[in-house]
Amino acid sequence: MNGCAATITRGIARVTEAALGPYQSAVIRIGFAATWMLFLLREYPHRQEMYGPDGPWNLGLARQLVDSNHAFTILLWSDSQVWFETAYALAVLSAALLLVGWRTRATSVLFMIGVLSLQNRSVFIGDGGDNVIHLMAIYLVFTRCAQVWSLDARRNRLVGEARARGDRPGPDRGGPALWAGLGLALAVATGAGRIEGGVLGGWLTVFWGLWTVQALWWAAGRLARTAQPRILLDVIANIVHNAALMIIMAEACLIYATAGWYKIQGSRWQDGTAVYYPLHLSSFSPWPALSELMSEHGTIVLLVTYGTVAIQVAFPFTLFNRRVKNVLLAVMMTEHAVIAVVLGLPFFSLAMIAADSVFLPTSFLLFLGARAARARGRLFSRRGPVLPGPREPDPGVPEEPEHPHVGFTA
Repeated sequence: MNGCAATITRGIARVTEAALGPYQSAVIRIGFAATWMLFLLREYPHRQEMYGPDGPWNLGLARQLVDSNHAFTILLWSDSQVWFETAYALAVLSAALLLVGWRTRATSVLFMIGVLSLQNRSVFIGDGGDNVIHLMAIYLVFTRCAQVWSLDARRNRLVGEARARGDRPGPDRGGPALWAGLGLALAVATGAGRIEGGVLGGWLTVFWGLWTVQALWWAAGRLARTAQPRILLDVIANIVHNAALMIIMAEACLIYATAGWYKIQGSRWQDGTAVYYPLHLSSFSPWPALSELMSEHGTIVLLVTYGTVAIQVAFPFTLFNRRVKNVLLAVMMTEHAVIAVVLGLPFFSLAMIAADSVFLPTSFLLFLGARAARARGRLFSRRGPVLPGPREPDPGVPEEPEHPHVGFTA
């Protein structure tokens, strides 16, 4: 009985004392922000047909659908071309800022608004990768995904070093100014009746709730006479982050499990020929010679077909064994990379690889971070003196305790 109570106590302390998986959440942030930004830049010449006010899925049809499913999109607030171009540019900008981790609490909300606005404007042109980005954009708002590998982490480190030297850094004015501007924009949109919702639900409650939480965070840090309010908010933020990270992991497992079990029910997957057919579709053959080379070997087609189903069905169960999980994770990421090249689905593959990154071991991410830091140092040393940057942790000392169920360690 005492052992059980001690285990529960340690579990509660682990969930409340720290935001788990800082490197995993950072990779998810970088991965999805980069995927969405690259997608928008790639489709920039086609943005009018996809999301513009004069596209095939016109504003009237979009408004009818949004009225029925209560989705959120700012693109229906106006049929102005200037408004559309501004919203598209802000979607690209918010993705870039989230990628580098600048004012992440604010930019994660703007990133979510950009994703929801464009995807909900034309819901019939997306694929599975767009659905994953759609969900992850919402989950990222509730994570503390800028603890490492971000401009926010660098700024916090410099402030801590200044205080350690006895200096008194000036108050942060950029963050409050940004949130004040967002609050003003939200108030204008609320007054104009642009956001659906009420006291108990709807997007209006979501956005005002997020803004209020940030206001409380700022007040606890600047106005409170004791540290207790900030400590309480920090504990709540850790709990929310850990819950969101667990939901991301569950979502990834659900995607693979449902995909695998649905494939099992298909006759083409049962007879081992399912992979053959997309290789002969012109829409999924950017390299016809490569597709032909793969499809003419029946053994390869059979192994890839059965292997895909087996891996997708088995992956959720491998989380209980770190070594098996890491092997299957490498295989799945490799498979997505092959899909990106052979079938011409780069953004779908990038989105799935970003989702899979939540299961990467911390030691591996530390190794990649150290290699990236050395490469950056060599690059800047050729151009001039290296500017001070965030200190990379020792890749030989993982900062996450071992936990075989979530796979945060090797």
